Amino acid sequence: MDKYEVLKKYFGYDSFRQGQEGLIDAILEGRDVLGIMPTGAGKSICYQIPALLLPGITLVISPLISLMKDQVQALNQAGIHAAYINSSLTERQIARAMELAGQGQYKIIYVAPERLETEAFIHFAKKVSISMLTVDEAHCISQWGQDFRPSYMNILTFAERLKNRPVISAFTATATKEVKEDILHILNLNEPEVLVTGFDRKNLYFEVQQIRKKEAFILNYLNCHMGESGIIYCATRKNVEKVYEILNAGGYPATRYHAGLSGEERKANQDAFIYDIKPVIVATNAFGMGIDKSNVRFVIHYNMPQSLENYYQEAGRAGRDGEAAECILLYSPQDVVINRFLIESKEVNPGMSYAQMDELKNRDEERLKKMTFYSKSRRCLRNFILQYFGDESDEAYHNCGNCSVCLEGFKTTVTDIELSDNAESRMLKKKQESKYSGKTDGLTPLERQLFEQLREIRREIAAKEGVPPYIIFSDKTLADMCEKQPVNRQEMLAVSGVGEHKYGKYGEVFLKVIRDFAGSHGLNREEGTDDRDRLTELFDSTKKAAGKKKEEFYITDEMYRQIQFTENCFLSELVARLNDLRSISPSGANMKKATAASIERWLKAEGYIDEIYSGGRWRKVIRAEGDRMGITIGTKVSSNGNEYDVLMYNEMAQREIVNELRKKG
Repeated sequence: MDKYEVLKKYFGYDSFRQGQEGLIDAILEGRDVLGIMPTGAGKSICYQIPALLLPGITLVISPLISLMKDQVQALNQAGIHAAYINSSLTERQIARAMELAGQGQYKIIYVAPERLETEAFIHFAKKVSISMLTVDEAHCISQWGQDFRPSYMNILTFAERLKNRPVISAFTATATKEVKEDILHILNLNEPEVLVTGFDRKNLYFEVQQIRKKEAFILNYLNCHMGESGIIYCATRKNVEKVYEILNAGGYPATRYHAGLSGEERKANQDAFIYDIKPVIVATNAFGMGIDKSNVRFVIHYNMPQSLENYYQEAGRAGRDGEAAECILLYSPQDVVINRFLIESKEVNPGMSYAQMDELKNRDEERLKKMTFYSKSRRCLRNFILQYFGDESDEAYHNCGNCSVCLEGFKTTVTDIELSDNAESRMLKKKQESKYSGKTDGLTPLERQLFEQLREIRREIAAKEGVPPYIIFSDKTLADMCEKQPVNRQEMLAVSGVGEHKYGKYGEVFLKVIRDFAGSHGLNREEGTDDRDRLTELFDSTKKAAGKKKEEFYITDEMYRQIQFTENCFLSELVARLNDLRSISPSGANMKKATAASIERWLKAEGYIDEIYSGGRWRKVIRAEGDRMGITIGTKVSSNGNEYDVLMYNEMAQREIVNELRKKG
């Protein structure tokens, strides 16, 4: 088989994603590689496909038992023989696994870095043919990385003790320039193929809320996202317990995870989350690495993390299936105090000198400062993150259109504010109206019914086999089944994520659900019948009705006659009046809502206002044209009594904006 046949047979995909093929080719040519790719970009395929094509065994160095278990389960479900060797196994089980590996039973073996230091494993490794040594979560090798593991430093020593030096491949999702250089240097990669595909996760929506009533926000959010899976991160065990108790008192199916629980309870709670028994988990940062749950639709940070590296890694556990997901940070000044305490209490590597410890502490403080800047930022949140990681690839991200700063018109202030409850509600509502629709969100009502039936049969199979539902098929694959409506083996294999092995195990079961669903609607779903075309027409007609695009907002003559101008107002107030008129206008149902963000973009383009970076934040300023137009600086008082400046628009400015919106009609 070649790489394309392996991709289709075992993983069910017809083509490679960005960057995958180049790394695979380099490995097959015998070259070392370093892949820095965002979560969900398919890093594992970059070493799993070569592992199946290379002659010997591939050892994958992985930091967590949960990560190994999840990867091995997924590989075995795809028909690939793989194993893990770690402390969760007995010595007898470990000896048996190494014996089978020596007999050629396994092509891929996952091990913890500490295992490389044991004489028994070194003896095993010297006897077998190891074609590749893969370092997963490679940022753990750098003391400047957020998850430094001293045992990762011994990987190169292990490689040098083997009979023949294998190809070394390293992968991570989060690495600053310093961490990247550390990986290259410590692993001594030989003229490596280095690929940095960019850190952007286009399917993730980023939001920061500066509020005190965090529990109320979370309850409101979960009420709007019933049935969705998500993670709520807290900085301390105390906060985990508090939020967990509030959710349970409110009847939300949630569980918890932190180091204060017993190992048995942590495992049970983690499994409840992974198997969708409890779709929401409240946890400290002890939870998450190695959790490959594909259908996490939101990650909420109850407290600000210590660094952008930590935040992006934790937030990146949302939307691993590539579908729309949300990452929301609830910030308060107290978070900075908590994190400074945690930095002071942080354990350091005993082998470090005092100078190194001081440098590490200074870097931790600098990371915390950058994280605080992000939490208070008045510019595009996505752009802030990408610039932090050195990703300057796309100027368009100055306004990404998928973060709270770019989408929310009420962020017009020039100083830090705390939002009122009404502002929080408006933000949540507007964000829901503005969000990127995922595969499942885009299904028609008829397809949605089928989707739920496919989810149910998937849940039953997963329960019988003792694996997470997403290991069987992802939500994205089920949605593709609903859209493609396969009726035979060939058509089912054309569904994204359905490989030959999985078709052999589950294909006919899911085809039967699709046929039965068609039959329940009075249609014969057998191949070659006229009713098959009728069902396609039925799906297509509902899809067209659901997919009709709305026009951009504009002001009709009827709306214009009803507008009431005021002496002075905030832009958000004017927008609210315009949307009220839209809601009662006969033409309103066919147009999108007005947004302050789009009006501000026009004001900037015309030279009325501008944005400058000053004093550690982005500030809106009034240019000469804006001053003549009637834009001024006003003052508001936050709920905690602090004053802050906002832009105000007098009647002349309001009329100028309204006239511009009339032209669009």
